[in-house]
Amino acid sequence: MAAPVGKILAQLRRLYPKAKSALDFKTPLQALIAAILAAQCTDARVNQVTATLFKKYRKAEDFARAPLAEFQNDIRSVNFYRNKARSIQACGRMLLERFGG
Repeated sequence: MAAPVGKILAQLRRLYPKAKSALDFKTPLQALIAAILAAQCTDARVNQVTATLFKKYRKAEDFARAPLAEFQNDIRSVNFYRNKARSIQACGRMLLERFGG
């Protein structure tokens, strides 16, 4: 299975050498959080929210253990923030349980 995936990725890199996400992130965890926030929301708005969010929450544990109401307030300017807050916290818990963070 890994070989076909590698070939696909190599082909995509050849076809789209300058491809870049409009979302701002530095780590795989930040990419995951930004992608969840981006559903039904503009990338510009997500980048505004994550600029401060990623300073406050740095690890999966931070997202998982934040008080829900506080976390919802931190992302309230994105669409569907209540559902997204629960989803992000569930992802944080899963990352902690399955991978230790």
